[in-house]
Amino acid sequence: MTYCVAIKVNEGLVFAADTRTSAGVDDVRTYNKLHVFEFPGERVFVVLSAGNLATTQTVIAHLRRDLEDPNALTNLRKVRHMFDAAEYLGSLSVKAQRETVAQMQVGSTLDLRTTLILGGQIQGEEPCLYLIYPEGNCISTSPETPYLQIGESKYGKPILDRVIRPPVSLEDAARCALVSLDSTMKSNISVGPPIDVAILPRDALRITHTLRLDLDTPLLAQLREAWGLQLVNAFRNLPRFEWELPEAQQSLLDDQSY
Repeated sequence: MTYCVAIKVNEGLVFAADTRTSAGVDDVRTYNKLHVFEFPGERVFVVLSAGNLATTQTVIAHLRRDLEDPNALTNLRKVRHMFDAAEYLGSLSVKAQRETVAQMQVGSTLDLRTTLILGGQIQGEEPCLYLIYPEGNCISTSPETPYLQIGESKYGKPILDRVIRPPVSLEDAARCALVSLDSTMKSNISVGPPIDVAILPRDALRITHTLRLDLDTPLLAQLREAWGLQLVNAFRNLPRFEWELPEAQQSLLDDQSY
């Protein structure tokens, strides 16, 4: 299983992903699910992946191969707009799935689909995020939903819904992404560290900060502890039921004294 999240705020984009690909009792494996394609000062792209690992590796290999091929009809350096990049990535994903199916035995039930998030910025355009479905079509973020998730998304969604708004700072968006991942890891063992984080400020046209955080990394350990304690404290300070209030308890005692 996988969990990746990408957030768009006014200041730029934040990307975060776990690295766990299997979580058996004696077989825990990791693989990088956050891939950066950077052309400083011109354009930068980040790809997050969830789904069949072989298909994902084929897509990333095609992206790199096309970049190295001067005769390629299109690649990430030639596309004019972010939407064109999303369509190109979607077509590579569909092609990779078809190629893998063709190489397999007829009747195989293996799920070869992959779901991708593409984010980045091309000089002269706004930073953008696109969710690319296995079928190759895509959707983008909106002011009402300024984030995208793939993989095991349900556990980390509530904190994103409560916190993420366009005016939120990049640093707060990154902290929210980490809390979202921590909440997911707490509830699902198939999502696990190390966690990769990348931050792309608006118009920087390069990734300015990258982090790889394991459970014993001080920042992640402190964040996990602080978040857990604050949740418990917030729970303890929730409004009381009427029968728990001091005046209600005193009234009950008075009634019992008759």
